[in-house]
Amino acid sequence: MSMFHYYDLGYSEAFIFDEFLVNQIREGITITPKHNEKLKETIDKHFKDRPVVYISNRIHSYSVDPLTYIETSKIHNLLAIAVVSDNINYRESAAYESKFYEKPFAIFETLSEAIEWVHKTIQEQMD
Repeated sequence: MSMFHYYDLGYSEAFIFDEFLVNQIREGITITPKHNEKLKETIDKHFKDRPVVYISNRIHSYSVDPLTYIETSKIHNLLAIAVVSDNINYRESAAYESKFYEKPFAIFETLSEAIEWVHKTIQEQMD
């Protein structure tokens, strides 16, 4: 596993790896359905028709319009979303948000746990 791209998107920092991307949204941002355009563009550029999992590394406080996930679900090669946070409030918000996403959605306390789940999720898809 090796990072091959980093993007400062203004509202977030994205780290692109072989099978997943890690996104860290900046403090105070509100994520809305329009943010899916940049996500889809990034996925299309780096993953084309390969499966990918999105990891949200929630180290800052920000808001997500739950309707964002309805559009996110339509990204064809985005298999799943993982949220990572050691903050109980952020994890509770993610649990609510998960109701709006139609694919696998998991919440973890550590990035290592999330990455392990990513590998299992992609392997299951390929079997």
